[in-house]
Amino acid sequence: MNSFNPGRASVPVTQVEISVSCRNLRDMDTFSKSDPLCVLKMKDFRSQSYREVGRTEQIKDTLNPDFVKKFIVQYFFEERQLLRFELYDVDSHSARLDDHDFLGCLDISLGEVVNSPGGKVEKPLKGNGHGNFGTISIRVEEVSTNKDEITMQFKATNLDKKDFFGKSDPFLVFYRANEDQSFTICHKTEEVKNNLNPTWRPFCVSLQALCNGDKDRSVKVECYDWNSSGSHEIIGEFITNVRELEKGPGTHNVYQVVNTKKKAKKKSYQNSGQVHLISSKVTPVYSFLDYIKGGMQMNFTVAIDFTASNGHPRQPSSLHFLNPHQPNQYAAAIQAVGEIVQDYDSDKLFPVLGFGARLPDGKVHHEFALNFNPNNPYCNGVDGILQAYYNCLPQVELYGPTNFSPVINHVARFAAPIRDGSSYFVLLIITDGVITDMPQTVKSIVEASSLPMSIIIVGVGNADFEAMDELDSDNKRLGYNGKYAEQDIVQFVPFREFIGGKYGNNIQMSKGYLAKEVLAEIPDQVTRYMKKRGIVPKPPPPYQPPASGAPVPNAAPQGAHAAPPQYNQSPAPAAPPQYNQTSANVPPYPSPGGYPIQTSANVPPYPSPGGYPNQYNASPQGGPPPYSTPAPPNVQLPTRASAPPPP
Repeated sequence: MNSFNPGRASVPVTQVEISVSCRNLRDMDTFSKSDPLCVLKMKDFRSQSYREVGRTEQIKDTLNPDFVKKFIVQYFFEERQLLRFELYDVDSHSARLDDHDFLGCLDISLGEVVNSPGGKVEKPLKGNGHGNFGTISIRVEEVSTNKDEITMQFKATNLDKKDFFGKSDPFLVFYRANEDQSFTICHKTEEVKNNLNPTWRPFCVSLQALCNGDKDRSVKVECYDWNSSGSHEIIGEFITNVRELEKGPGTHNVYQVVNTKKKAKKKSYQNSGQVHLISSKVTPVYSFLDYIKGGMQMNFTVAIDFTASNGHPRQPSSLHFLNPHQPNQYAAAIQAVGEIVQDYDSDKLFPVLGFGARLPDGKVHHEFALNFNPNNPYCNGVDGILQAYYNCLPQVELYGPTNFSPVINHVARFAAPIRDGSSYFVLLIITDGVITDMPQTVKSIVEASSLPMSIIIVGVGNADFEAMDELDSDNKRLGYNGKYAEQDIVQFVPFREFIGGKYGNNIQMSKGYLAKEVLAEIPDQVTRYMKKRGIVPKPPPPYQPPASGAPVPNAAPQGAHAAPPQYNQSPAPAAPPQYNQTSANVPPYPSPGGYPIQTSANVPPYPSPGGYPNQYNASPQGGPPPYSTPAPPNVQLPTRASAPPPP
């Protein structure tokens, strides 16, 4: 029989359908209206150029086209897929776009459209010159496939005895019928030792694998006697289909196990036993896009390592050195991950934390707000994160040790009360060194593994990151004192793997591949959590068109980021705020889009790591000389009161 390796699966590709319509296009024809056509292009992050994906049909004589032809593209959460929609007035049969009149265009990310209410956005077109170029409406829907799965359990009675010194060790193998009448293996049960009346454990298989979504397609089931040599001996087989199986147990789902060779030899042969269906249930399988379109918010928090092992920030060898010509590895990691995740957060306000630094209060902090405001630690988008990072760096002393558990516990406290699937939390930790509170960190991750939360760790520099592989437990479950993680929620990637080599010195390409690597597991972690909790995505909210006469906001400009400050041009700033509060007396900061407002009365406390009561500790004696470079001019960071309300 064919070999079969359970637990292996290919990664399914999500495809989305993009529909386009326009209103009030410019009229480029003298004696009639324009004949518009839409071209979709997608940016290749390797070459940083746009390639054409496809074109709609041309619609004659209209300024308000509803294009029938759709675009089908593959959707990847881990990539920032930048789309460009170009509208042309077709004047001839030429395939060259330069031969036609340009009507306008729109640049937008696929993630922004996916995360919009109803999966639809309406934006103004931009053209050559000034004035109104009309609007474009874009709607995205996941291409429909049968994503149901069936959970079943079987037992058998009176199976043939195949072993000379004992009973059979039976197991079942399921095959899907192909169009050419051949069969493809799709599932195998465990073997039950020395038993002619076995009951197998329940198992789950997708309808796509079992019958290619066709419930009437034949499913062949073979019963084998297991042998350690690998030469398993067939007991018999039967044919069924999902249409019958989903009816549940009963006489219609009791199957005669027939050995065709025995039947051909012996006229009195009836069967080699019976297989009974104990239970079956068909359930839908929801995708990451289903939850996003149902309103789930991705809440993104950044934690930055300010320990002394990074090197003095004014030295070019430092990992925190601010090169005016290109971002350092910390800034590049923030850009790579943040640019993608921010498209899935409605208000784009992100808490940003630092750890391992001595602040102006003279204490070492392992969970401080980068903008020095513990009540409102939010930064506005990726640019806001970078500005807070550049502003904070000259005002703190790099110290240590490298403790992860306080920032993990910080995010876990907000994730813990969320039980309805309305929010999912992603913590990005950027670090250069070996963890010094490994037992506490493992415990924090194990505790957080039952929450709607994922942790991304990006290692910068050339340190030994061997301990990180233990946290990124792809091959074994992470455990602490006999308690094990419910699922793998940690993804670790060393940044050095994306610098040089095949990537050269192309920082854009390095960021693109880094984002693909660290974010690829997030959709699966989200859907696994939701499935385990039995959380069904909510229906997509209805699309709300802009109010009549109201301007449609433009998309944020792409590619521009906050520049690091020029230290030699910055005046000495006023003293930074005194950060002398502890977790015991800091009031909870207000809630962003998916963060519930919590108080100490209703937030279940997480244990403080050993040696750091109240999450902070008095500064140890000694240490590196203080970093006294003048700070850049103060940056006006957003307050929660001025933030737009969530949709």
